[in-house]
Amino acid sequence: MILKTTAKYFFIFFALSVSFWGCEREFTPNLPTVANDIVVEGYIEASKNPIQSYVVITKSVPFFKSLENISDLYVANAYVWVIDSAKGDSVQLNEFCFQSLPNNLKKQAAVLFGVNLDSIGTYFNPCIYIDFYNKLKPKNNQTYKLHIRLPDGREFFSSTTIPRLVPVDSVSFIKPPGVNNNDTMAQMRVLIHDPVGKDYYRYLTSINGRAYVANRSSVTDDGFFEGQPIKFNLFASVPRGAKTDASTSGLFKRGDTVSIKFSTIDHTTFNFWSTLEYNANSSGSPFASYTIVKNNIDGGVGIWGGYSDVFIDTIVPIK
Repeated sequence: MILKTTAKYFFIFFALSVSFWGCEREFTPNLPTVANDIVVEGYIEASKNPIQSYVVITKSVPFFKSLENISDLYVANAYVWVIDSAKGDSVQLNEFCFQSLPNNLKKQAAVLFGVNLDSIGTYFNPCIYIDFYNKLKPKNNQTYKLHIRLPDGREFFSSTTIPRLVPVDSVSFIKPPGVNNNDTMAQMRVLIHDPVGKDYYRYLTSINGRAYVANRSSVTDDGFFEGQPIKFNLFASVPRGAKTDASTSGLFKRGDTVSIKFSTIDHTTFNFWSTLEYNANSSGSPFASYTIVKNNIDGGVGIWGGYSDVFIDTIVPIK
């Protein structure tokens, strides 16, 4: 009797479920129209062998919009000037689009854009604005303004200061603790003498001549060691999205050639990278707090950053 009653109620429940499912309508959300923001990424750097100052201008894309060609994001035919505030000199950056570059420069541009030169076709044609003839002479403790004018007449402005140089005093390697206390991996140690006054730092690493990569947390300030010498671990950078082995992450392989780009940055550039990296590292966590990425582009979003660089090449000792 109990079995028959249970079967009867199950049949009723199943019939109701089917009827409700049959009446269900497909819901298509009414998505708002979102204007395309202009996104700027540009740098001016002072060092013994500085890279040429450059600016990349792109357009943001609404979250639900499909993108057929990534090159459509890049803004071409803009006018871009960098102004040396101390001298009042203005330098217009030269526009170069990828497909118009000679092959040797295409290789360098492919590294900059993070693409594999062998896997892209003629459809990939982003544009970059660069001080190709090295008219700018970036110096420490000077402010450089950025002025952008788009073909439609819109204008964008920014300003950054290249801070003082804080050199790296020494680089050494030690055996890592725990299970990696062996002869295959090593932990890098770096010594600097932080001067009195507020300073902000960022670093990138390169292994065996490959492109420089920023670590997932690449910036810090001197809040805990201002005006003091400090020796700290410098971790091998891991590209975002790359698979990692927790037992060796951040360590360097013995025998590898390691290049370090250690930079002093201004407060605005520090705020941009610290909020961007926090946002990226906490993405997807239901417990993460909402973070607005700070930027210094008037009228748009992004970063115009001044760097004071030290480049160091070293070989991880075999023993």
